Amino acid sequence: MESHNELGLERKDTKDLAIKLNELLANYHVYYQNLRAFHWNIKGGNFFALHAKFEELYTAAFETIDEIAERILTLRHTPMHSFSDFLATSTVQERKNLSSDVDTVGATVENIGQIIQLERDVLALAAEHGDEGTQGLISDDLNTLEKTLWMLNAFQAS
Repeated sequence: MESHNELGLERKDTKDLAIKLNELLANYHVYYQNLRAFHWNIKGGNFFALHAKFEELYTAAFETIDEIAERILTLRHTPMHSFSDFLATSTVQERKNLSSDVDTVGATVENIGQIIQLERDVLALAAEHGDEGTQGLISDDLNTLEKTLWMLNAFQAS
């Protein structure tokens, strides 16, 4: 059996990348669900701003989830697809019963920080294995998350 796939990547390397991308996928799913809950349950004086912001963030997360899963498929592996697997794998913890601006934004900042660290790990692994496709996908998302983190931290400072 040939050691390279049709993408020109080592089969063993794509397996390692798929494992790490599945970890990212699991974290993104829990982050997404947290955002949905925050959108539904936010209360207080910042309701209108945060209700809209959480919707914007979960919509973006949903798109990223799809892109990560499709990248795993492109590498010829299977994306994780059960909630039990997501919860067992994710370092982002599901958050329940949060409704204040301080709690929901704080949890979102924490979640994004965890995803950023994981994306840096994926980027390093993709660079090590010469996977420019994964690097491009993750690099673009990392840039977006870093900007979002800056904005949420600015909101918290007010």
